Amino acid sequence: MMPAGPGDDASSPPVQAANGIQHVAVVIPAHNEEQHLERALTAVSCAADRVEAELPDVAVQVVVVLDGCTDRSPAVAARVAAGDPRYLLLPVSFGSVGRSRQAGVRAALENSSRCTQDGRAAGHSPQETWLANTDADSCVPPHWLVRQLELAELGFDVVLGTVQPDPHGMHHDLLARWHARHAGTEDHTHVYGANLGVRASSYLAAGGFPGVDFDEDQALVRRLRSSGAGIVATDTTRVLTSGRTVGRAPHGFAAYLLALAQP
Repeated sequence: MMPAGPGDDASSPPVQAANGIQHVAVVIPAHNEEQHLERALTAVSCAADRVEAELPDVAVQVVVVLDGCTDRSPAVAARVAAGDPRYLLLPVSFGSVGRSRQAGVRAALENSSRCTQDGRAAGHSPQETWLANTDADSCVPPHWLVRQLELAELGFDVVLGTVQPDPHGMHHDLLARWHARHAGTEDHTHVYGANLGVRASSYLAAGGFPGVDFDEDQALVRRLRSSGAGIVATDTTRVLTSGRTVGRAPHGFAAYLLALAQP
């Protein structure tokens, strides 16, 4: 379990229902992530539990997009999802993180009825739906979703969070270079698919994720800015992500760390 991160105060009072948000969908693309996936999904489940404890009128769904997996990732996901109706496992064969995120969002919007609670009517509108995106090699903090909904309540349509590489197995020089270039601040300039939340209506109005193999998160945020969406960048939802330098997506976070490691 991650230590409490920025803004995570277990003693803080419960938040109110967030600016009309009634449905939260967490979308997680995964390609051969058996080493990290169980921890990632366990952390998301914890964040979903906290929403249900503090915001009982908000339904939570988790869509795991298993893209061309040839390892034990499907079995790992199935084990975590067993008996938890919030989970939807979506096997695809895209070989593209952009298309995987597209498919995950589409499935979340089409299957919102799967996560209704206590017999409530299905059919949440895009304005009532919040899309939280993370990665299969990442570990969100317990307050991750609640904090995004707090910011949605303030009127923001997009929440850009920060990430921190897992120091386990990382060379100390590389970790030092990372921290020198990525001070945790509010109003930061970074975009990470591992920590990105957006109101579904704003996502659809902007055209959604493009079906590309890398930088789909950057492209979506450019579209959102152009469409006039209200964006906040915060360090209060920091996500722990893998510090590996050989990743699954070309030109992704691992490639960035590898370049940072070069003298």
